[in-house]
Amino acid sequence: MSLLASKSPWYAAGKSIGLLFFFLLTGLYLDSYHFVKITPNAQWYANAVMFIVTTIVFLQVTKRCKEQMISAILIAIIGEYLFSIAMVMYTYRLGNVPHYVPPGHALVYIAVLYFSKASAIIKYRTQLEKVFAIFIFIYALLFLIFKNDVFGFVMTIATLFILRNKPRERLFYLTMYITVAFLEIVGTNYLCWKWPATAWGVFDFLPSHNPPSGISFFYFLLDLGSLWFYKQRHKLTWARVKNIRKIRNKTLVAVN
Repeated sequence: MSLLASKSPWYAAGKSIGLLFFFLLTGLYLDSYHFVKITPNAQWYANAVMFIVTTIVFLQVTKRCKEQMISAILIAIIGEYLFSIAMVMYTYRLGNVPHYVPPGHALVYIAVLYFSKASAIIKYRTQLEKVFAIFIFIYALLFLIFKNDVFGFVMTIATLFILRNKPRERLFYLTMYITVAFLEIVGTNYLCWKWPATAWGVFDFLPSHNPPSGISFFYFLLDLGSLWFYKQRHKLTWARVKNIRKIRNKTLVAVN
């Protein structure tokens, strides 16, 4: 059964976000402090598993998604070395950028994309957006109250504020927020990486938790970059898509 055409929201969620969450739990374990006790080459096991899974997913997705996955990996490489190595915004266990991280960004991107585009999910989009937004606000508020996570709360509010006027992308980004929150909690608890006590370890007026709640704000750069690359490679196709949207909007206005 096709994920996108599935009539069951549970099936669509399980085959996209569900499988991703399971893989994050098991895959990141291979680079965790638990697995390091078994072998000093833990990170190489994580790298190998990530490349195998990424290859399998890459071969199954559409041509457009293949391009977006490649773009996501390239942007992630630049972003990881910029934010982690150059700016020391966060630090990986071995002080490097693990090879599994850039393709991991691509897997997160594609899983969230398929989830948000599935017919069974779109059917309940309005309800899901409300539930996700409430959950995200409460999640960030709890981090603020109990973990003094000012940095994460500020980014969360900025995210929700921006998404007010982004109805087409709202479900995707709300889902991305929750997915990244899960990813960060797993990774930091496994000690795969850590965040400083303040934003970038520099801005004392922005205390931060490990991890900060709203760090998915920076994942938006990855998403926007992947889409920008696709638009540049397919300018004519994208122009037709925009024209179709304009026609649909005019038709809706005329009907109403």
